[in-house]
Amino acid sequence: MIWQLDLMILTLVVVCALVAINIKDLLGATVVFGIYSFLMCLLWAEMGAVDVAFTEATVGAGVSTIFFIAAILRTTRRSRD
Repeated sequence: MIWQLDLMILTLVVVCALVAINIKDLLGATVVFGIYSFLMCLLWAEMGAVDVAFTEATVGAGVSTIFFIAAILRTTRRSRD
């Protein structure tokens, strides 16, 4: 394993997690969450857990992001902040 790559990906994961928590726009938070899941997929693959990385890519970055976006697009905003 290349520890510099691990450290870079871990730093990006933490930054994405903080941005996803603090962002006000739901669609933006969903996109950042998808990026977070993809970075976790890269981290799992770099650590040698290819089966976990594949599952994270399909479920985390793929299916759940699409479901979140579909749910956001089907709802309406009642108040303007």
